[in-house]
Amino acid sequence: MKAYIFPGQGAQFVGMGKDLYESNEEAKKIFDHANEILGFNITEIMFNGTDEDLKQTKVTQPAIFIHSVILAETTPNFNPDMVAGHSLGEFSALVANGVLAFDDALKLVYQRALAMQEACEVNPSTMAAILGLEDSKVEEICESVENEIVVAANYNCPGQLVISGSNKGIEIACEKMKEAGAKRALPLPVGGAFHSPLMEPAREKLQKAIEATTFNKPHCPIYQNVSTTAVTDVEKIKENLIAQLTAPVKWTQSVQNMVKDGATEFIESGPGKVLQGLVKKIHREAEVSSI
Repeated sequence: MKAYIFPGQGAQFVGMGKDLYESNEEAKKIFDHANEILGFNITEIMFNGTDEDLKQTKVTQPAIFIHSVILAETTPNFNPDMVAGHSLGEFSALVANGVLAFDDALKLVYQRALAMQEACEVNPSTMAAILGLEDSKVEEICESVENEIVVAANYNCPGQLVISGSNKGIEIACEKMKEAGAKRALPLPVGGAFHSPLMEPAREKLQKAIEATTFNKPHCPIYQNVSTTAVTDVEKIKENLIAQLTAPVKWTQSVQNMVKDGATEFIESGPGKVLQGLVKKIHREAEVSSI
């Protein structure tokens, strides 16, 4: 069975999508349409901007979404048996399985990006990658940090967990992780504490936007970050999408469940190859490739 997977923030690079724009007429139309929806020339930033321009959350998120979806939509015989997306990638996955229309999803992604950027400005916060510690140990250390918010945010693959929280909390937690034997405890160059309670203001804004958007019945199950199991119920999909901003991304568990449900081939649709690497670490026998 084929599982299509869609990357999240961090997969971007300058020049992403340019070949597609220049070589595929259908792709060009969708890229141009995306510029109209957003009201600014995002393709110019994607193709010719600087790393700094592209790194702004309000640019990064729609850019990765647009690239990921156009790759899927211009692939002949695109017919997934199941889909999943890492954080932001969940919106790309929901277009790929027919739940959201491209226009609606792009508007939601842009609103999400703006709301997250705003939440970051209100609560200066960050994230850090912890390598080489058991998940349970990482969770235990997060809970032990007093008077600060620190949580496990991204379960990327065994031995690689990202934590999220206040600047001070992350600093304390990183020290404790190293003392506990972590190979690395590395602060990440991100704008804030994504997938933590500090994103609550963004979650509230996004909830209103999601509730005002039409969701259709999916063509195939989606394995969402919050629930990790196959979801086809539209109301449940909405609930999980709203909860996602303040809840952890359980990527390891989602991939394990997809394998359990028959996925043998994982195809990444979007910039970079980050998810293929993670899938291989979670399930060595999986076939991985990209569109």
